[in-house]
Amino acid sequence: MGTRRLYTADNIKSYKVEEETTLLPFLIKSLPNLSRTEVKSMLKYKHVAIKGSAVTQFDTPLMPGDSVEINFGRSFYQFNNPQVKVLYEDKYMVVIEKASGLLSVANDNAREKNAFHIMRDYVRHTNPEAELYVCHRLDQYTSGILLFSKDQDMMLEMRSNWDFYVKERKYVCVTENIPPKNEDTIQSLLTQNDRMQVFSTNDEENGRLAITHYRVLQSRGRYALVDVEIFTGKKNQIRVHMSEMGCPIAGDIKYGAETNPARRLMLHNYRLAFIHPVTGELMRFSLPTPTVFRKLTTPDR
Repeated sequence: MGTRRLYTADNIKSYKVEEETTLLPFLIKSLPNLSRTEVKSMLKYKHVAIKGSAVTQFDTPLMPGDSVEINFGRSFYQFNNPQVKVLYEDKYMVVIEKASGLLSVANDNAREKNAFHIMRDYVRHTNPEAELYVCHRLDQYTSGILLFSKDQDMMLEMRSNWDFYVKERKYVCVTENIPPKNEDTIQSLLTQNDRMQVFSTNDEENGRLAITHYRVLQSRGRYALVDVEIFTGKKNQIRVHMSEMGCPIAGDIKYGAETNPARRLMLHNYRLAFIHPVTGELMRFSLPTPTVFRKLTTPDR
């Protein structure tokens, strides 16, 4: 799926290691025009990297054939955020894994603590003038795969022709109560009331078609692990369809859940496959099922 550098390159030079040594003596020998204090300062402020990652330890061992990179312009940048993991990046897009609890985009209560703001800062470390655009969203308490575009035209193209580009969008969830059928397809028209609550309706003028296919994977007690594929991307679609079936998603108090065993909404977008609008390549991303989902639903032996 391509490679991603973990730092911002300004003025980087690479130095080959020819004999076994440690980092500080190697740097002092390789940089004769700098004082020992200046070399230590470069280490301290992350101007030195090995294998793409900044290092600060002066006694880091080096072996013949190793390569040490020095950024003379500014420190190496390493992205590290506990709520976001970069899965893929090229000059057109960034694909991430978003944690439960993190907003996809800003709202009135969180202008900066959201996936969009975090990733816009990330791309601007490489290019201060870079922009980022939202291709789709996940609910705040849904974890999983999220796609952003670096190009406005690409974002508009994908959002205008979402069903053409997106080939697979799958989730896994834990429901309270076992679905009445082991596998089924739910189809209804969804609308929203003044309290921002989504529900199924017979109103063909205001309702929007939502299609959800589910399959029960395993169950224990009152909880079931359910694989879900959506063929439409309507707001709260899976949450509403599971709830109206009498099997609300665990932790989803808004749609009728009575328990919160994982202290989160137990809904996870684990697979996204789409055609790259520029290259035409089929891009396919998958994530593992959260461990807590499996532990709660694994049958007793």
